[in-house]
Amino acid sequence: MYNKKIIIGTRGSKLALWQAYNLQDKLSSIGQESELLIIKTKGDKIQDLSFDKIEGKGFFTKEIEDALLDRSIDIAVHSLKDLPTNHPEGLVIAALSEREDCSDLLIINQDALNVDEVLSLKKNAVVGTSSVRRKSQILSLAPQVTVKDLRGNVPTRIAKLADGNYDAIILASAGINRLEIDLSEFKTIRLNPVEFVPAPAQGVIAYQVNEKDPELRKLLIKIHQKQVSKATNIERKVLNLMEGGCQMPLGVYCKIDKSGYYHVYASLSTHPNEELKRVNISRNTNQNLAEDIVQQLKNN
Repeated sequence: MYNKKIIIGTRGSKLALWQAYNLQDKLSSIGQESELLIIKTKGDKIQDLSFDKIEGKGFFTKEIEDALLDRSIDIAVHSLKDLPTNHPEGLVIAALSEREDCSDLLIINQDALNVDEVLSLKKNAVVGTSSVRRKSQILSLAPQVTVKDLRGNVPTRIAKLADGNYDAIILASAGINRLEIDLSEFKTIRLNPVEFVPAPAQGVIAYQVNEKDPELRKLLIKIHQKQVSKATNIERKVLNLMEGGCQMPLGVYCKIDKSGYYHVYASLSTHPNEELKRVNISRNTNQNLAEDIVQQLKNN
């Protein structure tokens, strides 16, 4: 039992709050009291630029991390995919959540359907996403479409699709599943993560703390998902070795099967219209696995 009520720092979007409330439930299940503090980040304040045009790294995390460093909060809740791989000095990830479906979801307006085209998207369909990774991969799979930047939280993006601003949009399945959003008015296609490779650590929530708080770190070990950590450590190590931030157009997905084999899929493109580099390695050890993935991405 931690010796005081824990203050959880979070962004204010519906999905961020779901993640924070989910942590509260987990803490409550082990007898720990907590409360939320909502913090606005640079990424929340800037809504008129696509992610690749916002300067710096960690623009969904820095203000929350600053609050951890000055001890105005005890735990920061982040989507692990938003966290830079190099942490600010003094902060550590104390635990990870279970992994929700890590795939991306293609959500299509009914009047944009054409079953004779790739992914059932009509010719010149306008697909909304601000992720360079998603732009590159959708154009690689369905070259008949055009891409257009899309910002806002998950419900806002879906509303823009429903209003006809886009023919289709791409969102993470995890956010849709966690918010239990009804998409029955649209055609939805789950994009297989071994083909449409997700962002490193997509679908996982990270619980970050001040390293000078060993008691809290010990408490969070009780909810830490070790198997998830094994897979995402590989994904994030690839990102780190590529010296990329969370907006690098890199997809990495590591799947560990029941026999303990690691299956890693990666894709990279430096420009949406450039041919994708794809790598897949399977082996029974994680030794030099991330390094070999990076070497193949650089040499392809």
